[in-house]
Amino acid sequence: MMQDHAEYEFTDNFKLPEKAIKDFEEYGYILVRGLLDKEEINKVLTVLQSSDAMMKENYEFEEVNKDKKTQRIIWSHPGSDVTGMVARSEKVAGTCEQLLGGEVYHYHGKMILKGAQKGARHLWHQDYGYWYNNGCLFPDMMTVFIPLDPCKKENGCLQILEGSHKCGRIDHHPVLKQAEADLQRVEEVKKTCPHKFVEMNPGDALFFHCNLLHHSSDNNSNMRRWVYICTYNKASNDPVIDHHHPRYTPLVKVPNSAIKECTNFTDMSGKEFIHPNRNASLTSHIQIVH
Repeated sequence: MMQDHAEYEFTDNFKLPEKAIKDFEEYGYILVRGLLDKEEINKVLTVLQSSDAMMKENYEFEEVNKDKKTQRIIWSHPGSDVTGMVARSEKVAGTCEQLLGGEVYHYHGKMILKGAQKGARHLWHQDYGYWYNNGCLFPDMMTVFIPLDPCKKENGCLQILEGSHKCGRIDHHPVLKQAEADLQRVEEVKKTCPHKFVEMNPGDALFFHCNLLHHSSDNNSNMRRWVYICTYNKASNDPVIDHHHPRYTPLVKVPNSAIKECTNFTDMSGKEFIHPNRNASLTSHIQIVH
């Protein structure tokens, strides 16, 4: 498991240290172990497994490896179910505000569900490689990557190029329904920025900058790899064009205790799921897959 200078352990009285903000600026990420405990992770899994309220919104795209498929579920607003409480919590949204230095709003949430032996790779990219095309003028955006299952090399854990956010936005080109960063540039970046495999346990959280280069491989193992992802945009970075993700919408944060107190596993009101059958723009051009 990756041990690292930008790694922290979550506790009940956790306060983001100044060093963590400096690490985020220097390396493009921080890793917080145990951000969600077992009870909280089980509540998120209950949303996915106790009914079809969320799972019915999943879809698949054609993948580079035609023998692989990844299920995706994407929504615009947090809502009031358990996943919404996670996204609105101080330890998730509040941490993002400290790392980005100001008010944030929920840009979108998603589940990336890679089945055992089935999950497909995600090509090298920057999130801002997609989001730039949505009218977001500044890279004042970030992602929180929270495994619901163990994420190991064997089942396609996230890979990052540490410090690559400092390269700025790299050109991306379409590969089927994904956008891939210029691989010649990626190979050059690898010579300078350490290539790390971020192995994580359920409930760990990787907070990373939208220009950090990252990738995950096919899941060829017998281990499922489900991940919950929350993304945020700084309030001052309201996109200049309407698109499939929200423009600035004030985020009502909740205390961390709201996750365990929440008993809503099935009412998805207000989330506004994004699905290719209903959102034509989802497949009209490559930039909006993310």
